Amino acid sequence: MARADKLSHKDTKTSAQTLPLLPLRGVVVFPHTTLPLEVGRDKSVVALEEAMSCGKLIVLAAQKVAKVNEPSPDDIYTVGTVSAIKQLVRLPDGTIRVVVEGVERAVILEYVHSDPCYVVKVEPMPTVEVHDPELEALARNALREFEQFVKLSKKIPVEILLAIAGSNQPGKLADDIAANMPLKIEDKQEILSCFDARTRLERLSVILRRELEILELERKIHMRVRKQMEKTQEEYYLREQMRAIKKELGDRDDFSSEAEEFKQKIEEANLPQDVLDKAVRELDKLESMPPMAAESVVVRNYLDWLLAIPWGVMTEDRLDIERAEEILDEDHWGLEKVKERILEFLAVRQLSDELRGPILCLVGPPGVGKTSLGKSVARALNRNFVRFSLGGVRDEAEIRGHRRTYVGAMPGKVVQLLRQAGSMNPVILLDEIDKMSADFRGDPSSALLEVLDPEQNCEFGDHYMEVTIDLSNVMFITTANNLYSIPRPLQDRMEIIRLPGYTEEDKLQIARHFLVSKQLAENGLLEENVVVEGDAVREIIRCYTRESGVRNLERQIGSIFRKIAREVVGGSKGPFVVNQADLQEYLGVPQYRYGVADLDSKVGVAVGVAWTETGGDTLDIEVSAMSGSGKLILTGKLGDVMRESAQAGYTYVRSRALELGISEDFYEKMDVHIHVPEGATPKDGPSAGITMATALASALSGTPVRNDLAMTGEITLRGRVLPVGGIKEKALAAHRAGIRTMIIPDENNKDLEELPENVACDMTFVEVSHMDEVLAMALLPSEADEEERLDACSSQQSESADESGGVVKGLPLPGTVPNRPQPPALC
Repeated sequence: MARADKLSHKDTKTSAQTLPLLPLRGVVVFPHTTLPLEVGRDKSVVALEEAMSCGKLIVLAAQKVAKVNEPSPDDIYTVGTVSAIKQLVRLPDGTIRVVVEGVERAVILEYVHSDPCYVVKVEPMPTVEVHDPELEALARNALREFEQFVKLSKKIPVEILLAIAGSNQPGKLADDIAANMPLKIEDKQEILSCFDARTRLERLSVILRRELEILELERKIHMRVRKQMEKTQEEYYLREQMRAIKKELGDRDDFSSEAEEFKQKIEEANLPQDVLDKAVRELDKLESMPPMAAESVVVRNYLDWLLAIPWGVMTEDRLDIERAEEILDEDHWGLEKVKERILEFLAVRQLSDELRGPILCLVGPPGVGKTSLGKSVARALNRNFVRFSLGGVRDEAEIRGHRRTYVGAMPGKVVQLLRQAGSMNPVILLDEIDKMSADFRGDPSSALLEVLDPEQNCEFGDHYMEVTIDLSNVMFITTANNLYSIPRPLQDRMEIIRLPGYTEEDKLQIARHFLVSKQLAENGLLEENVVVEGDAVREIIRCYTRESGVRNLERQIGSIFRKIAREVVGGSKGPFVVNQADLQEYLGVPQYRYGVADLDSKVGVAVGVAWTETGGDTLDIEVSAMSGSGKLILTGKLGDVMRESAQAGYTYVRSRALELGISEDFYEKMDVHIHVPEGATPKDGPSAGITMATALASALSGTPVRNDLAMTGEITLRGRVLPVGGIKEKALAAHRAGIRTMIIPDENNKDLEELPENVACDMTFVEVSHMDEVLAMALLPSEADEEERLDACSSQQSESADESGGVVKGLPLPGTVPNRPQPPALC
């Protein structure tokens, strides 16, 4: 009871009252209006209970933001309405349904407390009704505009208009109009905050005029849309009448002409029986549809695509093997394996007409001519050529197409390429097949399983076409930089042909026969006016490019010719001779050092070779030993396999510490740091195992490693050297870097047969089976050991030279290696 007395307290001096506050969301209550509310928030329920115990009066104020569930005083407007609770009903779900009636405006002076509900001190602001002619005129104007609003909106019942029109108090009239209009909370709150009747009516008139303008615009838009619909219906009715009249007169309309055109195309096309049946069914469906039906557009597009496929159209293959070989040689230097495979296809094609198109996958570094080779193959076979890049494709529908139920559906790229080629036996080049990816829309590589399977692609099914398409006569050529990102089932369906990087001699011949003439033509120069000497091209290859392909070589040649073109435009007449001495003027300072991997032999630095998707490359391994507690530190962004190889090499060196002249307890007193430069590039694989072990042995024993020697091979804990891949690419990288001796596992001897002849003759390959043989070859000897080695080698020099043939067998197995093992192969 004390609580109720406190809440109902009224300050007689200031007329202020202390009452519970109920924040409202999306509602503004005006004086003299009755409104039902549903209350569910805990504080609001407590506020109603407090109000029921103190005279059934409560302050209702709107929230500034309706989404706020727990409003603070700053979230509530300061002007509200003191209202009386007329009825309160508790519902089963815990909420309260209450009917309130606004009594008078009130300004919130302060918040007395906020728990368990808001209790505020408010000052009532009653409206003083003063009758004068101007106020009466404002009231009549507001009532007239409200009548127009009711007529235009048709959302407010006429009974409300009649009830409001009977009011003779201008202030109450403004409140009643604002309470019954669908206005924004901000507009209603603005009217509630006007305590003077004149100001309230003036603001209400402004809002009414704005709403009437909006309603007028809505009415105009509605009339315009209605007229457009009536016009469309009228046009449809007239067209139907015209069709009926033409039918009576025996004339054909446009729709009938289109159907006849489709029918004629179907008869002229050499369609398979199942495709013919499908086309006839779709044409019958089209003829039975109204021309303006949405489905008719879908059927027309389908028939257009169905008839655009070159059913039964075949180009005649050029079976002249000699002519095909000439064309292949005209366009590309080298690439013997691919050329041989194409010529084999032509030979078998002459003997059998049932040969299906081959599916080739050309794998090699960038710039070796994989993509351009597809065009050359098509020209040699006299077939049409189309190309599609699979790089970045991640939607299975790109291959199989979308089903016709989707808006904007289209066939897949295979059907589109056949339409583009204009025949059923083109050469289709699927470029960058290793760059595909998958997401929630499907896996395009799985869709390619059917396309690239010779046993299945004779009945390829496109989701859009809904008929089988024979792809068995298509020659598919795919290109990739590597195989590890291509799924194994997809690899199994293709004949994989590896394209190695070009040797220096290959690049020199390609530049002479292809690149120079091409760049001269592109830069508008005459061949008789510009001469590029062979030494200059060789210097560009050695000092301005380092790549497996020839793209950068072509760019550098083009850069020289652009500068010459500028001289020609400037008035120079030539002839222009580009020699080795002019290269710095045209291309600047050399970008690469050729001939020596390192200037001198160093302790803890060994040269390895790596095989990447861009070809082979040399890889320096650096090892530093320092005082410490036996830590092994690995840096250079190494993968898990490469880290394990480093651990294996470290263990091997520990097991051979005595023979290598290393303290047996070094692993307790020294920290070893292995680093592979170019730390931003990820590196992985086991082939650097013997290189890291050699660098470790060098750093711990203080013995330099030969700087003119490269090596590759996997190491085991017992020191065995296991075979690795990419020997050809690695040998080309070592040769390109000026290294002429290379250590390889003896089981990789078979890979040497794939090397170009000039590289095989220019390099010495040392085959090893154990790590002791590697160290004997790689670590430089002391002076005493060198004298002993030379004496031993002088008697065996001729025999070794006769039997080696460029390949040198390694040293004896562990147990016969001295503390500083020597390489007799270099005698």
